[in-house]
Amino acid sequence: MAQLRPVGILGTGSYTPERVLTNADLEKMVETNDEWIVTRTGIRERRISSKEQASSDLAYEAAQRALKKANITAEELDMIIVATVTPDMMFPSTACILQDKLGAKKASALDISAACTGFLYGITTASQFIANGMYRYVLVIGVESLSKITNYEDRNTCVLFGDGAGAAILGPVPEGYGFKAFDLGADGSGGELLNLPAGGSRMPATAETVEQGLHYLYMAGSEVFKFAVRVMNSATETVLEKAGLEKDSIDLLVPHQANLRIIDAAVKRFGLSEDKVAINLDRYGNMSSASIPVALDEAVAAGRVNEGDNVVLVGFGGGLTWGAALLTWCTKQA
Repeated sequence: MAQLRPVGILGTGSYTPERVLTNADLEKMVETNDEWIVTRTGIRERRISSKEQASSDLAYEAAQRALKKANITAEELDMIIVATVTPDMMFPSTACILQDKLGAKKASALDISAACTGFLYGITTASQFIANGMYRYVLVIGVESLSKITNYEDRNTCVLFGDGAGAAILGPVPEGYGFKAFDLGADGSGGELLNLPAGGSRMPATAETVEQGLHYLYMAGSEVFKFAVRVMNSATETVLEKAGLEKDSIDLLVPHQANLRIIDAAVKRFGLSEDKVAINLDRYGNMSSASIPVALDEAVAAGRVNEGDNVVLVGFGGGLTWGAALLTWCTKQA
């Protein structure tokens, strides 16, 4: 068997819509208040896409920025993977729509539906194609337009979610760098805890499903919270063990941005200081598959990630799904 080549992230990019929806704005829309939201979630505002913007539009902006940072062109891309639960339409895939927007004519394209864990599923998949030599450059994007499927009369969910896109260009890196371990998991028995009931083949769209609000996302908050705390810890421990590293070797933890209390539980478990954790949910809320790549891109832009740093990406989401990845940072191409 041929030796697998090291794979890393050559460049990142992100984009969030201009419109800001604050907690004060929500107070005028639904029975809630700033103190209640901040105390329970840590969220202060979120971004909302315009009526004209679809997920592919957000993804395009993030992709362009990632390509620029990686110093490659769209024509050089071999594959595009888009992680989303809010595609432009059922088909064609948002990845195919994006491929056309970018002019990435030689790239294969597919969508991944793993909710908030989607970006982790995407980079794990992309890494295999590059490691075995089939492809050289793969664009992976986590993008969501969650405002389009959020019920702004439901105070339990509307305070949580926002829109955005985060992108990463994966490619070969020098020996000793790149991804060292992955961990993906799923528990389909928990699917009913976080879902979008109608609009698929099980419950096609009808006047009745629309009237009943079944095209809005549903979440059983307390059950998902307990699941999240458990798998965030276990997935992080798994990738550390696979990579042969101790928890004090983590230079930056980039967790899914769902709830500050969930992140705090993980930080306490691993004894991390504030400067070793990427947190931006106060400004964006939960952007599902976009939350990890946006937080990573902002950390990179702020100079918080340096060559040789051990970075852990970890998240959980509907499915139920979870995942983690550990990489030794390097943006140099092999």
